[in-house]
Amino acid sequence: MTLKLFLTASVMLLGPTAPIFSYPLGINGADPSVIQTEDGFLSVESRAGRTLLVRTAPSLAAIAEAKPVRIWSDREGLGEVWAPEMVFRGGEYEVHFAAGVGSDHRMYAIRSTNPIAGYSDAVEIALPEDRWSIDGLPFTYRSANYYVWSGWQGDTDVQQDIFLAAMTERGAVQSPRARISSPDRAYENIAGDTPSVNEGPQPIIDPAGQLHIVYSANGSWGDDYCISDLRLKANRDPLDPEAWEESAGCLFGANPETLAENGTLTMAAKGVGHHTFVLPNGSPLGASDGSVAEAFLYHGVPAMETPDNFWAAREWFVGTFRWVPNISFGADPGWSLSFSE
Repeated sequence: MTLKLFLTASVMLLGPTAPIFSYPLGINGADPSVIQTEDGFLSVESRAGRTLLVRTAPSLAAIAEAKPVRIWSDREGLGEVWAPEMVFRGGEYEVHFAAGVGSDHRMYAIRSTNPIAGYSDAVEIALPEDRWSIDGLPFTYRSANYYVWSGWQGDTDVQQDIFLAAMTERGAVQSPRARISSPDRAYENIAGDTPSVNEGPQPIIDPAGQLHIVYSANGSWGDDYCISDLRLKANRDPLDPEAWEESAGCLFGANPETLAENGTLTMAAKGVGHHTFVLPNGSPLGASDGSVAEAFLYHGVPAMETPDNFWAAREWFVGTFRWVPNISFGADPGWSLSFSE
């Protein structure tokens, strides 16, 4: 059975609350970013590390067949364009992406009122301390604006931490950076690789109004890449590093040694992570009350493949997430995430 037939027969998603089955979406590559709009779904991807492409489609299943439209090319020679993220804020579509060579990677943004045309030139996001940074995006929590990203503490590739800073609505830094997560637990260093990695942060707000930053741990170059969760303690300041608690293991991954007790062991893919929650306008406020399963996308390598180049074999996959009573933060009450292939 071909992939096209499988999608047609098994899945036709009209929205994130429609029935969902896990499947490879049909896009080769990493770091999916998809948002829901009034007209359907909008995705963005990097091509060959030099070009940004968007696709528009009436359903998730139709994204792979949608014609990619080029919205930006690296004419300035920034180099190595990685992991674009799409959001819709203040009446504009914004694409945030990392670009640079080696230790020069920094965050940039382009903006347009049209999702497929008219984007501005790339403008660097002036993040605190001007260090190597990737996987950044803006979000709003309790009427305040923040920027979250993965980066280095210093100037060498030893480990990637998750940082947060207060921002204006247009992206100007208003605070020092706060390091809210470091890869310092055993399940985040399962292979003992250097650098150790926390990356791909995705903000989302649970039914109780608490903020989560859901991120990927371990190296994206191997089977152990997995999805973990940070939760802001109730009524605490997001910029206080002590206000964050971490799930007791990854919630989604192919290696059982990395998983929390109630984590999901993936069977269809390995090296799973750098996900995107499919939410209206990419806003963290779009999550449900837990009564329905909603769509998320992640990249991975098909479980039965043993490629020589792991990175080159990554594909976009669709799965589901839902909010459930606490299963991953020990005795502390509240909401947790449950992922399914």
